[in-house]
Amino acid sequence: MDNQANNEEILTNRQGHPVTDNQNVRTVGNRGPTTLENYDFLEKISHFDRERIPERVVHARGAGAQGYFEAYGKVGNHAISKYTRAKLFQEKGKKTPVYVRFSTVVGGGHSPESLRDPRGFATKFYTEDGNWDLVGNNLKIFFIRDPLKFPDMVHSFKPDPVTNLPDPERMFDFLHLTPESTHMVTFLFSPWGIPANYRQMQGSGVNTYKWVNKDGEAVLIKYHWEPLKQEIKNLSQREADEIQSTNYNHATQDLYEAIEKGDYPEWELCVQIMSDDEHPELDFDPLDPTKLWDPEKFPFLPVGKMVLNKNPENYFAEVEQIAFGTGVLVDGLDFSDDKLLQGRTFSYSDTQRYRVGTNYLQLPVNSPKNHVATNQRDGQMEYKVDAAPGQNPHVNYEPSSLGGLKEAPKNGKDHEPTYNNKLVRQKIDRPNDFIQAGNTYRAFDETEKSELISNLVDALKVCKPHIQETMVGYFTKADEEYGRKVREGLEKANRNQTEHTSTEAADVASDKAKNMGHESDRY
Repeated sequence: MDNQANNEEILTNRQGHPVTDNQNVRTVGNRGPTTLENYDFLEKISHFDRERIPERVVHARGAGAQGYFEAYGKVGNHAISKYTRAKLFQEKGKKTPVYVRFSTVVGGGHSPESLRDPRGFATKFYTEDGNWDLVGNNLKIFFIRDPLKFPDMVHSFKPDPVTNLPDPERMFDFLHLTPESTHMVTFLFSPWGIPANYRQMQGSGVNTYKWVNKDGEAVLIKYHWEPLKQEIKNLSQREADEIQSTNYNHATQDLYEAIEKGDYPEWELCVQIMSDDEHPELDFDPLDPTKLWDPEKFPFLPVGKMVLNKNPENYFAEVEQIAFGTGVLVDGLDFSDDKLLQGRTFSYSDTQRYRVGTNYLQLPVNSPKNHVATNQRDGQMEYKVDAAPGQNPHVNYEPSSLGGLKEAPKNGKDHEPTYNNKLVRQKIDRPNDFIQAGNTYRAFDETEKSELISNLVDALKVCKPHIQETMVGYFTKADEEYGRKVREGLEKANRNQTEHTSTEAADVASDKAKNMGHESDRY
């Protein structure tokens, strides 16, 4: 085709038709009316009407980047094959492409990145055996241990369904009836609840997973991302408020600008390893996601590092449409019996099929880099068939003797855990909801303790007395000083307690706005 290079810059519609006038619709005379056969306009506006997909219920606000993971080939002083047969870890220097999405949790897609909230840290590894998604947060624990409570928890954290305003009383109404949340609350209301940005924070898989070796033997695993070049930094509430007054997007901006100028952020992937049994010597269940594993007993063992070196080319196509799932594991990685993990494993991928579409895994950012061949067919927006070269196109089932797909050979023995127990609805043994919260409080420095108490008092002072009493009781069980300081702070604050609609600060700001501004004449 002549002048092909020049033609590539020509504006077209989605049918490939050159657009010769992108300024004016077609009308009867230059004042109208507009006629119905304006195809370019109809295609353009009807697509515009559909530009948004449902945002994530949680983790809606996010930023992302591409890079690579480089394996060390060892875990501690051992060859990694002792514990897992996952191919991406085996060879020293082996690089696997990755895509990382950082996020806040509760706020909507355009909410400030300076709000107190856990931060999502989700990594997609495009391995030779298919995708592996390591989906986690910056904090290493969580509020709850049973997936049945997840929708309730999120509802209580979200805005009031009547006023559409955030209300700490709703959140603490749920939390004061959920004692295992005390540890996470202690982290969240300290400076750890507002990381300075996405580069200067840790990441964690939160849940307990398993590694499986060639012999089908398994160990329990916790994953941790530890910053390499960047120091860890968290913000005080005052600092976060100062940032929010001028920039809602500071963390996204920081990540983008650092990568753009070649200051590539790096994290080391570390694991904690525990034998796959109940560990009665511990005062907690190792599958409990509200608990930390003591690094003195279960040290952080480096297995590789990650470098993020490429910004998105298009935010929507990549960061918004990238889809993660805790069930996306490759051979050599496996689930533990962590109840919260097993509930998440259904929920995450189910969400993506609803939000992005049945064929979300055909999008470039979600598609594995290796060979894909399935018997799954059709559905909204399918644009290719996942067929193998030479596969009989008439055969979309297995088994078949007519040229269909065949099962893969196994890379090792199956991991086959044994179960012999009743099917019940019960809490785990050894809940110990307060011991680690107390340990965490005592490990904080004086600045972190002061911020924790101040932030808790600020949130709790609008709550009803019985909610305050229960929460203070939890903090006291964790540490006597911790509970006493929150109680003393509330006693001072309660002298001025009034009815509230949202947070106290939001109520004050709303009242101020009524008496601010410049009156103007009508026009």
